[in-house]
Amino acid sequence: MRDAPFDVRGSRIRWTEAEGSDPACVYVHGLGAASAAYHAHIAARPELAGRRSLFVDLPGHGLSDRPADFGYTLEDHADALAAALDAAAVREADIVAHSMGGSVAIVLAHRRPDLVSRLVLTEANLDPHPPQTAGSSGIAAYEEAHFVNDGHARVLERVGPLWAATLRLADPRALHRSATGLVKGTSPMMRAMLMGLSVERVYLQGASSGELLGHDELVASGVRVVNVPDAGHNVMLDNPAAFAAAVAGAEATR
Repeated sequence: MRDAPFDVRGSRIRWTEAEGSDPACVYVHGLGAASAAYHAHIAARPELAGRRSLFVDLPGHGLSDRPADFGYTLEDHADALAAALDAAAVREADIVAHSMGGSVAIVLAHRRPDLVSRLVLTEANLDPHPPQTAGSSGIAAYEEAHFVNDGHARVLERVGPLWAATLRLADPRALHRSATGLVKGTSPMMRAMLMGLSVERVYLQGASSGELLGHDELVASGVRVVNVPDAGHNVMLDNPAAFAAAVAGAEATR
């Protein structure tokens, strides 16, 4: 495990790292998750074995610190992720990011293009105000104090065991602020940032999640959109072979 400071108080963002060849693969989790739990099995697959791999936990999540005075916006998370990559001397990495982590990765690539050579995004949030059925919208609907005192426990009772396993490790205040930042979005919005990037971009959509909004416009801007069969929102868990092939750059996911 390694760490780096990400705010003026010296709070630490942490990651686990496996040595290997460059370009590094940097794995970033979604809201209320943790990177190794969702991606370690992917990095160990033959398609990716031997690559330098970093499993980064965003502030307020997993192994990382959870300062009470941190904003936890998408921009804040992106700056913290940049601090980790700077400390690890990572440049021109493949950023493999899920859901909210995908939004953070887009902001990172927009702000720090030196750190990113390729984005592999799994059902990243591209627009503000996701449907009320989304976890972020449900969490952001609470007032912060209400969520910290009662809402976190209520949400844990309602979600499935997979998400609950890591959601219960996330700091309630950080979780609420992260969800609120995700619902609010960025300026320019994540979709516009993604379409304007010049790095290689792959967007994975689970087939059971339905049609990707704005599919044609994304493709026209150079984003390779892959519809992954036998998968929902958690593509890396539902269809790891197809997911690993996409991360490795193989055509097996077409």
